Amino acid sequence: MKIVVGSDHAGFALKQEMAALLRECGHEVLDVGTDSTAPVDYPDFAEALALAVREGRAERGVLICGSGVGASVAANKLPGVRAAICHDTYSAHQGVEHDDMNVLVLGGRIVGGALAAELVRAFVAARYTAEERHARRLAKVISIESRYR
Repeated sequence: MKIVVGSDHAGFALKQEMAALLRECGHEVLDVGTDSTAPVDYPDFAEALALAVREGRAERGVLICGSGVGASVAANKLPGVRAAICHDTYSAHQGVEHDDMNVLVLGGRIVGGALAAELVRAFVAARYTAEERHARRLAKVISIESRYR
């Protein structure tokens, strides 16, 4: 799977770890930055990552900022992007299975490397089930999104 990774300065170290993990697991990784711990603005990297997902340059994304909140808010502004902060493995896989989540957002100052690795593994292993109730609900979410474009 091709996975895009991105972060601000607060998520840089964890992004580097997760990119390495994804490569070790055989995934192709597109890194949209940042490239250091020098202060930057999370919306710039959230947008770059979300565009890669929206445009089909990556199937999924892993986005990291300090808390995960700001990056999640910014990424969700792009139509077709379904980003969620997950700090437990159930949410990381269930978000994909039920809600077709395509961007996992992590708080680099919230989760450590071991937990982040578990979350990333759960996220990339999960598949959208397309069960009737989930498809119906996702269609409603997409309808809301389209009404406000």
